[in-house]
Amino acid sequence: MRRHRKVKIVATLGPASNDYEMIRALFEAGADVFRLNMSHGDHSEIAARHAIIRKVEQDLGSPIAILADLQGPKLRVGTFANGEEELVIGQAFRLDLKDEPGSNKRVLLPHKEIFDALEPGATLLVNDGKIRLRVKDCGRDFADCVVEVGGTISNRKGVNVPDVVLPLAALSAKDRKDLEFVCELGVDWLALSFVQRPADVEEARNLAKGRAAILSKIEKPAAVRAFDEILAASDGIMVARGDLGVELPVQNVPPIQKQLVRKCREAAKPVIVATQMLESMIESPMPTRAEVSDVATAIYEGADAIMLSAESAAGDYPVEAVTTMANVAKEVESDPTYTEIIEASRKAKRKSVADGIVAAAREIAETTNIKAIACFTQSGTTALLVARERPRVPIIALTSIEKTARRLCLSWGTSCVITENVDRFKSAVVNAVRAAKAEGLATDTDMIVVTAGVPFNTPGSTNILRVAPCDERLIYSSHHD
Repeated sequence: MRRHRKVKIVATLGPASNDYEMIRALFEAGADVFRLNMSHGDHSEIAARHAIIRKVEQDLGSPIAILADLQGPKLRVGTFANGEEELVIGQAFRLDLKDEPGSNKRVLLPHKEIFDALEPGATLLVNDGKIRLRVKDCGRDFADCVVEVGGTISNRKGVNVPDVVLPLAALSAKDRKDLEFVCELGVDWLALSFVQRPADVEEARNLAKGRAAILSKIEKPAAVRAFDEILAASDGIMVARGDLGVELPVQNVPPIQKQLVRKCREAAKPVIVATQMLESMIESPMPTRAEVSDVATAIYEGADAIMLSAESAAGDYPVEAVTTMANVAKEVESDPTYTEIIEASRKAKRKSVADGIVAAAREIAETTNIKAIACFTQSGTTALLVARERPRVPIIALTSIEKTARRLCLSWGTSCVITENVDRFKSAVVNAVRAAKAEGLATDTDMIVVTAGVPFNTPGSTNILRVAPCDERLIYSSHHD
């Protein structure tokens, strides 16, 4: 199904989007990727949603990407004798390993690793940063703190430790079970929570064994500091602004978002901007002006995808939220300023034949009346390189590998078409022309650019470019093969 926009939309599924009719409606409204949140729902529920997505894909004849988002290790305090306590600024409060109900003076923090890593002066944030504690003294089983920002602390509230790289694996025992389950199920992307270092990504990649692409969520200061190495180890990135805005001063998040999006684009790896994009639409059919501006900003920055969380998973207006995102995208992308910003931010770091081919394809498309760039791709790399160029014309990714087509649904401006294997360039050109016409991008009187690698079916071999007429008679009358 052709989208009249370049940015992709990721919609999270949940109680509000749990049946065939709703999931199909979300896709038809504009969702390109469906996110399965492994923090909610058991394996049977996840499997049921996966099956429905694949049924929608089959019925509509269009590839759909499925992203499984692993929960990651959750750091939480224990419980309180009274259920909750009020902490006031300046008071002393202890976190320890005693498995006893908490009081106004102390509470269990059942994570020995935190105590091993803490140092005096470190900050602990409780309940999404609503309570701020400063460590005064600590040991292997306790941390004596002073309350810097007070408030109500209650059972099992989350804890963030922004100052410290914690000696915690990014994958908990639950995550390992979930990872194996969703890889066997057949998801296309795995999102890793709580990534702090490239080794976290490598661990997940070893467990996935090529069954899913690895997407790292950037939600900790340590991940921002090690971003270049994490990006190199990952297939894609999610700028997860929720926890990032808790662990860092909120004013730091917009420039970090902009920097990370630029770096992902330079590396030709898809990047999702996520969290609270249309938060008010959980309960309202209309977004706020600020939310619309936030969505627009991510699009102007050149993000591959923008994401809905609770808006589509548990909100009252899931289809309206997707429709709003799609409408904002169409409006932004039709703005001449958008093209100027995208093209001004293009950085030429071309080191290979494939880099040169896709750059030439984009330049030819923009200097002549070319309707689309069609690229044959096995692994998806060529399509990602074309998308990095952010051409003004649509990109058609043709592949015989269903898994590659689905993964590329996350990539900017890319329409994915599953085609048969080809072994001659002329056959490839014919298939590309037919796809361009079937997608409504060209007619017999138009031309497209076709890129491919010879020999065929060899990943990373892009080495040929042709400007092709869309009239098949002209292709067959050519002596070139």
